[in-house]
Amino acid sequence: MNTAVTPERSALSALVGDTPLLRVSEPLTSMDRGFWAKLEGFNPGGIKDRPGLHMVERARARGDLRPGARIIESTSGTLGLGLALAGMVHGHPVTLVTDPGLEISMVRLLTAYGATVDVVAEPHTTGGWQQARRDRVAQLLTQHPGSWCPDQYSNPDNVAAYTPLALELASELGHIDVLVCSVGTGGHSAGVARVLKQLYPDLKVVGVDAIGSTIFGQPARPRLMRGLGSSIYPRNVAYENFSEVHWVAPAEAVWTCRQLAASHYASGGWSVGAVALVAGWLARTTPADTRIVAVFPDGPQRYLGTVFDDDYCAAHGLLDSPPAAEPETIGRVDEKEVTRWTRCTDVIDPLTRAGLPE
Repeated sequence: MNTAVTPERSALSALVGDTPLLRVSEPLTSMDRGFWAKLEGFNPGGIKDRPGLHMVERARARGDLRPGARIIESTSGTLGLGLALAGMVHGHPVTLVTDPGLEISMVRLLTAYGATVDVVAEPHTTGGWQQARRDRVAQLLTQHPGSWCPDQYSNPDNVAAYTPLALELASELGHIDVLVCSVGTGGHSAGVARVLKQLYPDLKVVGVDAIGSTIFGQPARPRLMRGLGSSIYPRNVAYENFSEVHWVAPAEAVWTCRQLAASHYASGGWSVGAVALVAGWLARTTPADTRIVAVFPDGPQRYLGTVFDDDYCAAHGLLDSPPAAEPETIGRVDEKEVTRWTRCTDVIDPLTRAGLPE
């Protein structure tokens, strides 16, 4: 592979960032209230173009990633697009380890962008598909001497990559009271909050997780939604930043995605629906002058066969009814296993609470 960074390749990086803001109100809240949505789906591959490029650039600068060396990483899709872009810009072959839940359209797109897609066959007995993918990454790293893994779950460069996103928000909005982010690897919630909390010390950060995710101390269960949630404990999650966490179920995310699409000509996937549901509730229940911003990680195109497919949604029982008007509230994250939209204001690292090694 040609490893020279040509002007044409370098120009690809300029496609990332400076994404638009959209004011969202009815039907998620009343016309006189609303929240701002940062539309990261306007990046070529979505929000993870930012860490894909940044992690690769920093690794090259340190010498951890040598010219022409292979990049190998686990992904549920969006980071794969970012790494495919970074590999194209900097001349690295890319192998992406995923699982059978990845949409066939994403497999085809990643392959078209030059990446090799490796699909694991069975979930790990305790760590689910994510741990199975990480184990496969470890195998591939030994098979390809000199290869490099970004390790998005614990790489601080994943967090640092979102400094420009935070500065864009501050420049565009002037002041922010509440930040609403989905949580998967923990990268964008930690990176954006770190910068904005320096600018706005009273900032409230609300995390949005998936039903069945273990990130905030709930038991790990099979999850239909991709892009948020985890069956492992990512070390990039900055638990100390969160004022509260909400868990959202797939049907609740689907309803919200479809409402957004029909009313605002903008939508996205599972993470977007979950985040918008929570941000709309916050807009309805906080003072009218509260400035709320929600990060929408991607657009709707990837989800035409799932979130926006009536047959798929009907088969999975996702079209039954709209969400409740407000979340259920629990006092501790381990108070009970949640099955519908639920919030908790007692947020700590579950490994600390359990006394387990981090």
